[in-house]
Amino acid sequence: MSEIARLTALELRDALRRGELGAREAAGHFLGRIEELNPTLGSFITVTAELAMAAAARADERLAAGDAPGMLHGMPLAYKDLLDVAGVPTGYGTAAFEPVVAEKDSPLVATLSRAGAISLGKTSVPEFGLSCHSENDVAPPARNPLNPALSAGGSSGGEAAAVAAGMLPFGPGNDGGGSVRIPASACGLIGLKPGLGTIPSDVLDGTLDGFGAPRLTVSGPLARTALDAALLMDAMVDRTRETYLDALRDGAVDALRGLRIGVSTASPFASVYEITLAAQAHAALNRGIKGLVARGHHVEEAEIFYDAAYPETFSTVWTSGLAAAPIPAGNEARLGTLARSFRARATARDLKTSVDAARRLTEIAADFRTQWGRYDVVLTPAMAFAPPEIGFYTSQDADTDYMRQCQYTPYTSMVNVSGLPAVTVPTLTTADGLSMGVQLIGRAGSEIQLLALAGQLSEM
Repeated sequence: MSEIARLTALELRDALRRGELGAREAAGHFLGRIEELNPTLGSFITVTAELAMAAAARADERLAAGDAPGMLHGMPLAYKDLLDVAGVPTGYGTAAFEPVVAEKDSPLVATLSRAGAISLGKTSVPEFGLSCHSENDVAPPARNPLNPALSAGGSSGGEAAAVAAGMLPFGPGNDGGGSVRIPASACGLIGLKPGLGTIPSDVLDGTLDGFGAPRLTVSGPLARTALDAALLMDAMVDRTRETYLDALRDGAVDALRGLRIGVSTASPFASVYEITLAAQAHAALNRGIKGLVARGHHVEEAEIFYDAAYPETFSTVWTSGLAAAPIPAGNEARLGTLARSFRARATARDLKTSVDAARRLTEIAADFRTQWGRYDVVLTPAMAFAPPEIGFYTSQDADTDYMRQCQYTPYTSMVNVSGLPAVTVPTLTTADGLSMGVQLIGRAGSEIQLLALAGQLSEM
């Protein structure tokens, strides 16, 4: 069993498909890790050990019968408590209503289950996935495995902490303003936000929200290596062959050179908040630049100017959906401070304001793509400072909470607005053992290129 912990996700998957390791053995190993570590880290809100072991037994039986193994045959996974897994409660991180046992899988869960993945449970999220931490009023906070006094990030913080601590080999997250990239950066992982529409299950309801704004949330992998992220991407896209993984295995990492990379520390939130980069963020950025130059890329300072209307426009679009949240009458008081405040604003907002914000954000998104498009890739710091302590956000009023989130994550939400792909990659381990890194923003359809760059930086 000790050998399982040393395997990459790709090595584990290959061992499972070859029958060198049974699905029950793998599931039992990671369930044991969860039992040991979750009381300290708070990654999981629900553990479904019986369901997992039953699914693993069926996977072993199918392989023994000669059935062709799926891309993720026997691979243990978990899902954020925002996605439905049939037969398991979904709570959305809120005390405003009781968790509801799902009747069927969410589309992404169904996709990964068809690929052979086995769910071990549900991971912790902030209320409704709104925040860049994973703290709520219904469960212990998700803590950072690098220092449990600190935040694991969010909203995929429970998922990221589980992967970083070895409770999972890798994990699917989703990202509406940085929710894959933020916890990946906090916990020392690679976090890929694909471009809008790359993963089909993300756009079953279209590419625009109900007000006409660009749909912000996409699904993406959290992984320890670029190859592991590529494998999970292939499964999430629901491919019949391993396109991303094959590209990286066939030399994409070593062959990639000569990109024009623009470096920017400008943030669209700087028009309303003080955005200050810690020395560690500068050091991580400089290490990223050094690594890219060593790989033969052309790195230069980028002149990028952001529309001062972005902060208010984004906030309006980001919170508009709260007005439709199915909160039972009289239960608004059970919402957390941030969700309660921003829901009140959303419900008081007239339709025209939301539609106008959607139109304006669409224009801003086009400007982002135009400015960034002068470069093959845009490089920014991942986060502005090291992960803060648990309670840094939630101990404040709603506006201070939101301001602090924007100050920690000044470079992530703008990529969701643009619809383009981006990846965060660790480039620095600080003196106290924390992880800092960089973000790489690519052009439409450049997910393989971004994973190759992540592979290059990981080899520094």
